[in-house]
Amino acid sequence: MKILTQHIDVPGIETIDVFMKNGGYKAVEKAIKTMTPDEVTEEVKKSGLRGRGGAGFPVGMKWSFLAKPEGVPRYLVCNADESEPGTFKDHYLMWKTPHTLIEGMIVSSFALGANTSYIYVRGELMYVINILEKAIQEAYDKGLLGKNILGSGYDLDLFVQPGGGAYICGEETALLESLEGKRGNPRNKPPFPAVKGLWQSPTVVNNVESIAATSWIVNNGGDAYAAIGVGRSAGTKLISASGHIKKPGVYEIPLGITVEEFIYSDEYCGGIRDGHKLKAVVAGGSSVPILSAENILTTEAGEKRLMTYESLSEGGFATGTMLGSGGFIVMDETTCIVHNTLTFARFYHHESCGQCSPCREGTGWMDKVIKRIETGKGRMEDIDLLVDVAKKIEGNTICPLGDAASWPVAAAIRHFRDEFEWHVTHPEEATKPGAVYMRPGASWTL
Repeated sequence: MKILTQHIDVPGIETIDVFMKNGGYKAVEKAIKTMTPDEVTEEVKKSGLRGRGGAGFPVGMKWSFLAKPEGVPRYLVCNADESEPGTFKDHYLMWKTPHTLIEGMIVSSFALGANTSYIYVRGELMYVINILEKAIQEAYDKGLLGKNILGSGYDLDLFVQPGGGAYICGEETALLESLEGKRGNPRNKPPFPAVKGLWQSPTVVNNVESIAATSWIVNNGGDAYAAIGVGRSAGTKLISASGHIKKPGVYEIPLGITVEEFIYSDEYCGGIRDGHKLKAVVAGGSSVPILSAENILTTEAGEKRLMTYESLSEGGFATGTMLGSGGFIVMDETTCIVHNTLTFARFYHHESCGQCSPCREGTGWMDKVIKRIETGKGRMEDIDLLVDVAKKIEGNTICPLGDAASWPVAAAIRHFRDEFEWHVTHPEEATKPGAVYMRPGASWTL
């Protein structure tokens, strides 16, 4: 079942004429000519669509929280920052079929009563920004943006705003600060953006994939979307698959297939490269807990793990993880978990905005301690020190970056503690080029 990528390989689909020949912008016409804003919101609620940026919060419910005071503008902001390591599906969608997002922006803006909307794109993706701006101009030329869209009386202006390339601006309030021309520091909440967001006006911030899905929902109905998937994990999901697999790329899956099928079937990842064995998976971008091969394929209850919000989180962080942004990173037995954890820790240390002491100091400490272990200078007590620092960061910061930094470290130690201990007890062997710890205790050199 393909919703967002159904026509992605059609030649010229990035142009408005080809896009419209393949059914594009029918949702705009249907929404603004035959439906009220509340009816559009109700269909999105019925669909069960959940935020595809990581948190998985129901999109329709988020829309319903938007304050609607008289005489005050409302805004829709698309979070296209996508700075989560391992995640590249929004980038792919905007690059290949920009009008899919633009149509969703018009439908969603109409539902929210927004007359000015923004797409905030990570600054490194300048070529994608150019593609979007060209597509937006095409939409203006066709009367799908601007004043009196399709003679309906509804007005909408849409702008693209480049970001500065800061991971922290993936957090919605930091994004709004950046959009206002300030340093991208997260805001204290409450008030939430739905009450006071962009320029202190009611604002909804949604992810690219979330907004793009609304057009299909308007065309086909919320019930049809809810019928895809499993339970509260409705619809399809774009997955960015990378790492030690035969077929890395972006895949649109119906939520509910097994993790095993996604990794090993020819339709998706095609299995592990070069005949190697699966060692670990980060299922939802670098900020979610890493799982061992055993835990990612099977739940604690012995059932096959599914690609859903609920199944991946089953067992809590003891044996489960999160679907998150869908950044699916696969690692085979040649991976050094300690080195991988250091890479993640260094990233979060670098990207911390420094506003909160636990995150500003704690990410630096984790970076230094893991580096000490990885370079053969670690002490056994460093492992528990890392767990303790992670606990002191988690839940004690203004935004979730602190959690994002602490969860990967704690999970790596939880599931691969013996590998950390081996780096401490066998420093000369562990620091040899290409040396990798192999259970039950042997090292293997590439």
